[in-house]
Amino acid sequence: MENLANTWAGYLSLICFLLAYTLVIFEEKIHMRKSKPVVLIGCVMWGIIGIYEAGHGGGHAHDHVKELIAEIGELFFFLLVAMTYINTLDERNVFKCLRSWLLSRGLGFRKLFWATGIITFFLSPLADNLTSALLMSTVALAVSNGNRAFIVPAFVNIIVAANAGGAWSPFGDITTLMVWTSGKVETLKFSYLMIPSVVNWIIPALIMYPFVPNEHPEAGDEEIKLKPGAKVIIGLGILTVAMAVSFHQFLHLPPFMGMMLGLGLLMMKGFYLKKWGEKQFLLDMGISDERRTTPRFDIFKKVEGVEFDTLLFFFGVLTAVGALQYIGYLAIVSENMYGNFGPTISNVLVGIISAVVDNIPVMYAVLKMDPAMGLDQWLLITLTAGTGGSLLSVGSAAGVAVMGVDRENYTFMSHLKWVPAIAAGYIASIGSWYLVTMGLR
Repeated sequence: MENLANTWAGYLSLICFLLAYTLVIFEEKIHMRKSKPVVLIGCVMWGIIGIYEAGHGGGHAHDHVKELIAEIGELFFFLLVAMTYINTLDERNVFKCLRSWLLSRGLGFRKLFWATGIITFFLSPLADNLTSALLMSTVALAVSNGNRAFIVPAFVNIIVAANAGGAWSPFGDITTLMVWTSGKVETLKFSYLMIPSVVNWIIPALIMYPFVPNEHPEAGDEEIKLKPGAKVIIGLGILTVAMAVSFHQFLHLPPFMGMMLGLGLLMMKGFYLKKWGEKQFLLDMGISDERRTTPRFDIFKKVEGVEFDTLLFFFGVLTAVGALQYIGYLAIVSENMYGNFGPTISNVLVGIISAVVDNIPVMYAVLKMDPAMGLDQWLLITLTAGTGGSLLSVGSAAGVAVMGVDRENYTFMSHLKWVPAIAAGYIASIGSWYLVTMGLR
């Protein structure tokens, strides 16, 4: 590890990082995808380091980048498989059936408020917070009849539930995935965060509930059927998560290998569907003679549909933060923050910071600082970084995604109105973390 913090290379790299991050923050205004500036600047920063070291007799940047790409690759492939499964389940009408089922119940706005929140909270640990929030906000919008008084609290409730639900599972959020793959918290230890996560979601929900209109939307009458192979693919998705855990827990291999094994199984199922699996389905639709001209199931179309903006943003951020670590800036921040305030206050502050700065680089920076903390503190940072982003609509991937679902009613300012309720849940969840982890100290 070099210390280039007080060199021209260090200063220039820091300026580049801040410039890229400014463009990310104003993504909605300038309509530039967030991955573009960070991929560019992440690589430019390493180029600056390389130029500096070439002029000063060489260094260890090459070895550091090789370690960095191993970390990025693990998480990249893990997310690629998860997103491919979500796209496949969506195409097989699994999520549309869930939406149709909810609409057919004829529930009032208040019951729908709780139904969408509860489903999001328990779906998020499996399907990740971004996907869960997107799905359930679409459901909430579909049943809202355009009622803004329902849409805003329902959307805020879904975002808080998605982020809180994602905090108590290794697969619920990219930050929890990073903590898990780095070995800071073991698979079963995440269960300590179950109660704090429930508290984090339930308190804002109870505060917002009286403001939800006590009315009934029009009942839906659409009937949607699962496409062939949908139930098998749901089973394969559950098996894939189990294999990822098993590879990590019992075989001491990277979890992404279990995920890639699951992708292999999905690809074989896709081959079967493409060749023979949809024959009866097409006959039932009245397509008999011209089956060859009908688009077939293609697993690579599902891979194409993966949100590569998110994956490349992830690559760019980790590359850039890795450069800041190599330069020595993270060690300075760690020394000043964790050295002066102690781990508890620092970890609570990190959660608040993640409402302004995306929680992925914040968590990655903490992992790279690697402050000396026990399991209880690593659980706290997992909780705060995962749920602190709920405080602002732009503070989490889930919030940013939901803003795109209904730009007219759900905005940065409409979310801001509920910040005191969300903050109450955030503070209470930290209190419950203190109680449930007392035996770990």
